[in-house]
Amino acid sequence: MISNERPSPFYRQPYRQPNQPQYASQPPRPFVQEDTLKSEQLQIERKSFLLTLKENPRGRFMRISEEVAGQRSCIIVPATGLDDFLQIFNEMVKAANEIPPPLPQSNGLPHDPPSAV
Repeated sequence: MISNERPSPFYRQPYRQPNQPQYASQPPRPFVQEDTLKSEQLQIERKSFLLTLKENPRGRFMRISEEVAGQRSCIIVPATGLDDFLQIFNEMVKAANEIPPPLPQSNGLPHDPPSAV
């Protein structure tokens, strides 16, 4: 079967009443108390990063939040993975410093060699 012949799960949404929640079958998540152990904020260009070390009954974790133009997104790294995360992050920093940036191109077309006269 060709991929475009498969029905998309997003093609038709079942009708729901206006006062019915979108995900009525899923119960709301219970509130989990989180204690903040350390928090640091970092501003880079137009982005604001908030790194927070937290703890809850399931364990410790670091939440990395990014806010750009009023929109926030975040990732959570469990404390058990912070050493691995740091190792890869350091490798990325090293690569960013060692690999030279690409040369700027004016229009993307190859330059014609000067003609001999």
